[in-house]
Amino acid sequence: MSAITGRPCDVNGVYLPPGAPPPPPENLATDDWTPFRNRTEFETAEFLYKHNQMPAGQIDRLLDLWASTLAKHNDNPPFADHRDLYHVIDSSPFGDVPWQRFTVAYDGERLADEDKPWMDDEYEVWFRDPREVARNMLANSTYADEIDYCPYREYSTEGNKRQWKDFMSGDWVWDQADEIAKDPSTLGSTFVPVILGSDKTTVSVGTGNNEYYPLYASIGNIHNNVRRAHRDGVAIIGFLAMPKTTQEHAEEPSFRRFRRQLFHSSLSKILDPLKPGMTTPEVMHFGDGHYRRVIYGLGPYIADYEEQVLLACIVRNWCPKCVANREDLDEDALPRSHKFTEALVEEADSGDLWEDFGIVAQLVPFTNDFPRADIYQMISPDILHQLIKGAFKDHLVTWVEKYLRQTHNKRKAQKIMDDIDRRIAAVASFSGLRRFPQGRGFKQWTGDDSKALMKVYLPAIEGHVPQDVVRAFRALLDFCYLVRRNIITEDSLLQIEDALSRFHHYREIFRTTDVVLHFSLPCQHSLIHYARNIRLFAAPNGLCSSITENKHIKAVKEPWRRSSRFNALGQILLTNQRLDKLSALRVDFTRRVMLTGTCLSAANVLVLQAFVQLAKTRRKCPFFQIINVILNIFTEGKARAQTVPALADELHIPHLPDLLRRFLFQQLHPDDPRDPSDVPLAECPLYLGKIAVFNSASSRFYAPSDLSGIGGMRTEHIRSCPSWRGGHSRNDCVFVNTDSNLPGMQGLEVARVCAFFSFQYRGEVYPCAVVHWFDKISDAADEDTGMWVVRPGEGANNTAEHAIIHIDAIYRAAHLIPMYGTEFLPQELKFYHSYDAFRAYYVNKYADHHAFEIAF
Repeated sequence: MSAITGRPCDVNGVYLPPGAPPPPPENLATDDWTPFRNRTEFETAEFLYKHNQMPAGQIDRLLDLWASTLAKHNDNPPFADHRDLYHVIDSSPFGDVPWQRFTVAYDGERLADEDKPWMDDEYEVWFRDPREVARNMLANSTYADEIDYCPYREYSTEGNKRQWKDFMSGDWVWDQADEIAKDPSTLGSTFVPVILGSDKTTVSVGTGNNEYYPLYASIGNIHNNVRRAHRDGVAIIGFLAMPKTTQEHAEEPSFRRFRRQLFHSSLSKILDPLKPGMTTPEVMHFGDGHYRRVIYGLGPYIADYEEQVLLACIVRNWCPKCVANREDLDEDALPRSHKFTEALVEEADSGDLWEDFGIVAQLVPFTNDFPRADIYQMISPDILHQLIKGAFKDHLVTWVEKYLRQTHNKRKAQKIMDDIDRRIAAVASFSGLRRFPQGRGFKQWTGDDSKALMKVYLPAIEGHVPQDVVRAFRALLDFCYLVRRNIITEDSLLQIEDALSRFHHYREIFRTTDVVLHFSLPCQHSLIHYARNIRLFAAPNGLCSSITENKHIKAVKEPWRRSSRFNALGQILLTNQRLDKLSALRVDFTRRVMLTGTCLSAANVLVLQAFVQLAKTRRKCPFFQIINVILNIFTEGKARAQTVPALADELHIPHLPDLLRRFLFQQLHPDDPRDPSDVPLAECPLYLGKIAVFNSASSRFYAPSDLSGIGGMRTEHIRSCPSWRGGHSRNDCVFVNTDSNLPGMQGLEVARVCAFFSFQYRGEVYPCAVVHWFDKISDAADEDTGMWVVRPGEGANNTAEHAIIHIDAIYRAAHLIPMYGTEFLPQELKFYHSYDAFRAYYVNKYADHHAFEIAF
């Protein structure tokens, strides 16, 4: 057990007895809205400045209109104008970490006749004290229950096997704690790893290609879901300088070295306030109310490959994690380390270091200025750029196109690529799935575009490329989805290693067909380091560069868009400071239970209480069923059928009344061993009453690896309507639970929803679905794609096989993609024809991460 245990103490650093409560909060007043006068003022400021981001002129106009409505009451709006609003926000002491700056200039050697502009320029760096930023994060009460105070090792309840989830469950934190504990004065402290991230971002390509270089910070103690959702768990702490010079000098080695060293020197200066606390504990107040003694440390660095090269002070195309030669990156190689690099720099000259180890000897990494910091170990895995944009989009997808052009003449290759685009465009709609109406033929790809293409690309190329190409894609997709899991177990690591081995085997098809000459590609090479990085840093989804890229929007791009463009950086800094103040105020008001409901909370509470009471008493109403899948009250179609015979006519299922009778028998006699179809119809109840038909249902399930709520719960809508958005019909597919004791698809069936409806029989409400079954073609998933194959079920006389099922049997929505084979799709085929036009379908386990975990 680690000696860095996160033990609570008092404000003076004296440890408390076990179980001692935290000191009482200093301010519990529920009517103190300082610096605002009331809740309306705070929520108006938050809405206008943070959520709506209304420009100053429009704020003035809105407040003027507001004032005109209050004049007859001799009253005023919350603020006089935008200046008044800004002044009140600025006066808040909460979350106030002021911006500071320093300037840097070249002070190296120069020849007597050297006249290079970059040597004379001064470069400005803006930053905020990272210690104060970390203090605010530690004191944030909104995630007091989602923070770890000490390293730990987590084991599964089944099999007692090691698993990795949040950052503090990794081995790196444990090793750091052991090193810290060598100093007896640190025993019982809380280790706070500071996670960093940086990446250049462009705010406007069309008006001068304005670039900024933000630096972000988080703490490793908060859970991964908090960091991914931001929730003030990721903060901007700096804007780094980007030296530029004339084209004449831009490629000179001296300028390039200066630019890279400036980056490291700036980081060292910005992070310097943390340095004393890396060896001497500081007392900090935490969100749970306790004080603890804190020891800081530099944690992982979130960066794409170009940034990793800069951080590791290496030559491009080398690996920042190991010393594998760039000509053969897949060879076995020693890991890089600070000690190893220092020894090499001592013994070898700079030329040999460059050629043999990819080390730029003249550069000194910023980590050399801090204890227990090794930049090579700190570089974290990056799912977005290494796997999604890199290995998948930039490599495999590009290689498929190149393969087709090499294998076929130009016209045939273009015809095949057009068909692949039509196949992608023909994929049926699915909740959360981005569609590609024109295929993948567009120029500006985003990370979200690449993620969406991953979900539908594999079936689109099958039949047009060799089997090994399909299997290479499957192996890479499996790898991506496995490492993206919220919890990674020892068994998952074995699956990851297996997927990597399969990928390395099947990608050889691209070399044997001369599509590529070698696989010495840093993005693909990085895959071999994932297993070790997972053991060190736990689940990689908490350290992905998608976190910092998303933060660009709120911290840089949106503040820039609301600026006047004059001295835009100064306005961006001020906007971020005000946003932090509003966030801190919300945290404080929430802690004091002052933000329950809305500004009309008193009235809303009464309405809600009456609504809940109505839900308890009016059992006869089908709208208040509390079940896993809920029929949506607001989507009841006014023109839909109101009786079973009418619904039978609408759906063209003449025997629907008989299906309902058998369904009722099954519900009333759940222990009857007979198959419902074998029960004589005369024994089944007859229902002739009214029904309520619905156009959709909501399914709520636990899916922490996907975009979801903080608790990992996700809600999706399942559609079954005759006209979707005023056009074509839409009938989604679903997974139906048939045996929860069996794993994956062995315990699930797939069906297409024809209609949702509910009715009441003998005082009991039955929410149901009319479904068309799909049959599994085999007892296992397809070997090439890894996906199960199903076909529309057929009953007697080759008619569709329908059934009525209770809505509780539906697990969630399913996504099917046609087996296209080798035939070319007709151009008139649309995505809404997809579920009607083919004989067999893949059950798309790549539709999202939850589907990947259940459809195996």
